[in-house]
Amino acid sequence: MRVLAAGDRFVLPELLADALAAELGEAADVRRLELPWPVVPFGPVGEVDEASGDEDTMIEALAGAEACVTQMAPVTAKVLDNAPGLRLVAVARGGPVNVDVEAATERGVRVCYAPGRNATATAEYTVGLLLAVLRRIPETHAALAGRGEWGGRYYTYEATGLELEGTPVGLVGGGAVGGRVARILEGFGADVQIYDPYLPGGASSLDELLRRSRVLSLHARLTPENRGMIGARELALMPPGSVVINCARGPLLDEDALCDALESGHLLGAGLDTFAVEPPPPGSRLFGLPGVVLTPHLGGASRAVAEKAARIVAAEVGRLHRGEPLAHCLNPI
Repeated sequence: MRVLAAGDRFVLPELLADALAAELGEAADVRRLELPWPVVPFGPVGEVDEASGDEDTMIEALAGAEACVTQMAPVTAKVLDNAPGLRLVAVARGGPVNVDVEAATERGVRVCYAPGRNATATAEYTVGLLLAVLRRIPETHAALAGRGEWGGRYYTYEATGLELEGTPVGLVGGGAVGGRVARILEGFGADVQIYDPYLPGGASSLDELLRRSRVLSLHARLTPENRGMIGARELALMPPGSVVINCARGPLLDEDALCDALESGHLLGAGLDTFAVEPPPPGSRLFGLPGVVLTPHLGGASRAVAEKAARIVAAEVGRLHRGEPLAHCLNPI
């Protein structure tokens, strides 16, 4: 079976090829292609988004292929029109935004994805970012390593951080990531409550969650309805001295309102791994604010994620080869 393994510098072509070999055995005829992401940022290609590489390279690489496994390759209508033997595109990410799913469906090409591939990595990163903010770890590291400051002032009551044990923590979203964060934080002894309109048993409303939460962590998928869901009104409901963490999607949070709440002292700190605009523009208000820890959208990046993603998409190719139902297909045909 001829398969294109269009990897990148995160989900390596070698990882994809090895997973395909393990899945297909001697039936595997794998061609490798390495795309430049993340050394070169992703962007729109044709009608798709968050893609790496170009259409002509994909057309050439897909010659004779029945399946394509990739994370970032652009699979546009033009690419599909020039790959007549293609039957499956398996995308090693949570959403195949780099694939024109409508065009694929019209041409009889099934599109699969890899749900949950980075749930554990993102949950662990969220807790790490939360601890970094609560205990001021990056700030005190910079004082000691950068300025040789032992930092006796960090022992003063006003400058010390919060413990998780007994602290009310509110999670917005209780899915694959939020549920894992809840279990980890409960191990710390935190008082965890979840707001998720799709799950029973949590907070009855977002306002209720905000009023009780000394720590707020966002884990919702971005939709047109929840864009900007945490703004000035919502932040004002939180207890003074609270902390906000966002490892989900930047536009869930009104960044100007967050900066206002930090500058006024209503919030103690914030940890952000995602932003409304990525990367944040030069001169962003977020830069230099006390109590703020910023990281460049790394929550879902670990070696285990890349390896797991490769296995998930290779398994879909194996199912196609054996004539079995696909596990994570967006457009069953």
